[in-house]
Amino acid sequence: MPMLKPVYELEFCEKCAERSGLECKIVEAERCIYCNGILWRMDEFCRKILVDLKDYEFESFLVGTRLEGSLKALEDFLAEKYGFEAEKSIRYQLNRELSLELQKAGKIPEFNKPDVTILFNPETMEFEYKIRSLYISGRYIKRVRNISQTRWICSKCKGKGCEECNFQGKKYYTSVEELIAEPCVGVLGGENALLHGAGREDVDARMLGSGRPFVLEIVKPKKRKIDLKELENPINDKASPKVVVKDLDLADEKTVRFLKGTPFKKKYRAKIRFDDIVEEEKLEKAVEGLSNRIINQRTPLRVQHRRADLVRKKKTYGIKILFHKKDVAVIEIEADSGLYIKELVSGDEGRTKPSLSELLEMNARVEKLDVIEILS
Repeated sequence: MPMLKPVYELEFCEKCAERSGLECKIVEAERCIYCNGILWRMDEFCRKILVDLKDYEFESFLVGTRLEGSLKALEDFLAEKYGFEAEKSIRYQLNRELSLELQKAGKIPEFNKPDVTILFNPETMEFEYKIRSLYISGRYIKRVRNISQTRWICSKCKGKGCEECNFQGKKYYTSVEELIAEPCVGVLGGENALLHGAGREDVDARMLGSGRPFVLEIVKPKKRKIDLKELENPINDKASPKVVVKDLDLADEKTVRFLKGTPFKKKYRAKIRFDDIVEEEKLEKAVEGLSNRIINQRTPLRVQHRRADLVRKKKTYGIKILFHKKDVAVIEIEADSGLYIKELVSGDEGRTKPSLSELLEMNARVEKLDVIEILS
């Protein structure tokens, strides 16, 4: 009686058979029910990736595989029936084999912050690429008033352009963000650039002193290797005299979180106008009463449409009079981050307590405001 040939449930190529450790029939790569020959085309895929990314400088990468359709169903079947471990899966094999090919091309695998994340879909044979943003930190000095920190889209037309915004799509003709971002995108390439600041000054306030810490995020940069000292020149050529940048350095997402989450104290200089002549002694007493104390400040009326209506407790520190004559004074104020200085002076119809107006029993308002230092 002739011996019966064994019946195999699985037909794998040599690579899949070796990796799986299962009893199976070895077939040609194209007939493999698991990889369908894909594992034998890694050099071809590597060349495609390098061509797709030829315009982007990158050293490090991370490969991921998206399983769907019949391949995902087969993977689930093998895991359930044969107890397939992760290191035996087709996803693991594809990631490993493709990573090895890219390493041959001089690229470095990186799990935490790769320059490029490559996502392969073997069902559609398509690749997706996520280019990691490039982060540049520094400080900016804003020497003029009436430009916003970031792009301020026109609320009426939502950026499309209308009569109210003079068909610019923006409330203000330019911003600190645009003045810094445009030269950087020109030098580094990329789709866009976003400015993340350590707080923000009012549109009509200047930012002086040593400047405000910021991080510029270049979205999908094409270049990563750059002399940051040389990058200052095109930025300042474009932005000066309105805005000047300095102390540029490479940063990352942690720096952005630090700037956004750290309550930096600030020092301000305010020119104040009173409704009537104020006696020197009375002003000194009011300033003393406003110094080194907790201020209860309800969200100002002027920003209530875009801020939660809350009462915030903020502290003032040293406040001193720099100049006083009749109904005008210039004072310097050191205070917690988030304290609205204009309302500290005016009282904002009783929403800020105490205020300079309240202590003087006279209306006072800020005519000009400068941030003169960001304090750590």
